[in-house]
Amino acid sequence: MIAAQRDFFLCDIFDASPKDDLATMEHPVFSLATRPDLAIRHYAHNGARLTVTPSVRGRATIHDKDILIYCISQLMAALNAGRSISRTLCLTAHDLLVATRRDTGGDSYARLVEAFERLAGTRITTNLAVGGIETTSGFGLIEAWEIIRKTRGGRMISVTVTLSDWLFRAVLAKSVLTLSREYFGLRKPLERRVYELARKHCGQQREWRIALPLLHQKAGSEAPVRVFRAAIRKMIAADGLPDYSLAEEPGDIIRVSRRSPLVDEGSGPLFGPEVLDEVRRLAPGWDAYALEAEWQGFWASTGRPRLRSPAKAYLAWVKGRVTRG
Repeated sequence: MIAAQRDFFLCDIFDASPKDDLATMEHPVFSLATRPDLAIRHYAHNGARLTVTPSVRGRATIHDKDILIYCISQLMAALNAGRSISRTLCLTAHDLLVATRRDTGGDSYARLVEAFERLAGTRITTNLAVGGIETTSGFGLIEAWEIIRKTRGGRMISVTVTLSDWLFRAVLAKSVLTLSREYFGLRKPLERRVYELARKHCGQQREWRIALPLLHQKAGSEAPVRVFRAAIRKMIAADGLPDYSLAEEPGDIIRVSRRSPLVDEGSGPLFGPEVLDEVRRLAPGWDAYALEAEWQGFWASTGRPRLRSPAKAYLAWVKGRVTRG
């Protein structure tokens, strides 16, 4: 495990692979509502207990979670590269908005401030185990945040975010999963939540089945089950989730099927440190591990052909990927 050595971590890795922490993928921490959610939520499943208490501005939403995903992605890319990290991150708002596929107009920055306020104000009380340690504690999703602006014009220069110790322990323990980059293209809250559950529970399996009432509970939906069922049926018909498709089976069962093999870091052709160094030379500022994972996905999607020189093929692909941006 790499310990934090600096007072802050500078988010400077371009195109870091999106990562999400396992605990909030499993449990319904974030609101799916489009209006301020002011109710206190209690959740218990398989020995895990969770209470989410919103601030007067409402519970943090699943779209607010983009900020945490961006921070986790940057930290994990740095860990994989052998860099020291800190739970206090310094980032630029523009990079965050671009990475999460948000508009960069003036209103987007105002909405970003609102998201920080909901994340800091939402309090979690839980006994969830993170990194092999179970504690009952209370904390905010982020501990603190600060925006530095130029006085003339009001443009954001930088943003400083301090993650909760609970979330930072998840990063250090690598209790995370890689998300599809298309996740940020999902605009409906329920779509995002169902994708998270599919990624967490189906993962590399071909199929995963879950009773619809349990899916309703795990999703954290406040709609009646009949309304939730109708929404899931619309998702089945639209078939718009990345990586996974949904189907309804007799007995009120939802089947989640993987569209094609997912390829995470560590599968497919493996490259040594010399190749990794060359990738960093060819693509300075990029996440070398994310590039390798993307290449593995490309290789898998083309039928996993036998390569005479995998390293040369990979480096040629990297050159083209950097040129395309």
